[in-house]
Amino acid sequence: MRKNNIVVLDGYALNPGDLSWDGLKALGECRIFERTTADKIVERAKDAEIILTNKTVLDRNTLSSLPNLKYIGVLATGYNVVDVAAATERGIVVANIPAYGTRSVAQLTFALILELAHHAGHHSNTVHDGRWTKSKDFCYWDFPLVELEGLTIGLIGFGRIGQSTAEIAKCFGMKVIACTSNHKETSRAGVEITDMETLLRKSDIVSLHCPLTAGNKGFINKSRFEMMKRSAFLINTSRGLLIDEQSLADALSSGRIAGAGLDVLSSEPPKPDNPLLKARNCIITPHIAWATSAARERLMKIAVDNVKAFIDGKPANIVS
Repeated sequence: MRKNNIVVLDGYALNPGDLSWDGLKALGECRIFERTTADKIVERAKDAEIILTNKTVLDRNTLSSLPNLKYIGVLATGYNVVDVAAATERGIVVANIPAYGTRSVAQLTFALILELAHHAGHHSNTVHDGRWTKSKDFCYWDFPLVELEGLTIGLIGFGRIGQSTAEIAKCFGMKVIACTSNHKETSRAGVEITDMETLLRKSDIVSLHCPLTAGNKGFINKSRFEMMKRSAFLINTSRGLLIDEQSLADALSSGRIAGAGLDVLSSEPPKPDNPLLKARNCIITPHIAWATSAARERLMKIAVDNVKAFIDGKPANIVS
């Protein structure tokens, strides 16, 4: 039986060595590259029928140079790295990996919130630097310490991750409000659905859980920061381009808002001149919300299942 020609363009992020590709290798002749630069895509994948990509871009020009390609599996939920329209024109199936990291992303959302509330990392560093051993008092703190109970968290976007975040927030005794494009979502136990402006004005913490679209790029901007409380925190575990980064840096440095916790930026890795790298009270993690071992194991399993479903003539999780 003829084996399918499978190429993984950038497998390192999903599997830096702690997972196994054996499930995928069982489905065909498989070549796995840790990373692939744009100028190497065609050379490496020119004979591929099946390509898996995470962040390696497959645009119209590249797709036109891959004559045997029948299937693209995106190793993520977001699939903007693929020109889906061009793929559809060519009859190429594009599939993604939905819902694999819901709990992990919600968990990091609260890791960022709690770090802004207590600055545990900062205070631990000062202890290890010897400050506590030299202290005249039994305790000290460098930032206002914030209790979450009774505060209002506003969720912009109320899909799976937003809903999971709401569940955690309610366990902390927080009031939850949400703004969503799903007009069928009018109420949910313990969650008030409201409009964007009301959410921004009322929230002590604003957390982004919406996809990036042509219409919302940079929509968290200067005018939106002016609606927020000066004591408010902004959290983003969604997409970096949702935020006008210079406006956020200005808002933080001027005290217009109190702090930000970000797992995503407009360019990843960030450029050295990104204004948020030097902004006041801005905690940044390197896009790790999705990357728990459990979430990556689920992602790997779904990715392999997607490929098998395609080979069997029953493609799943199609976005094309």
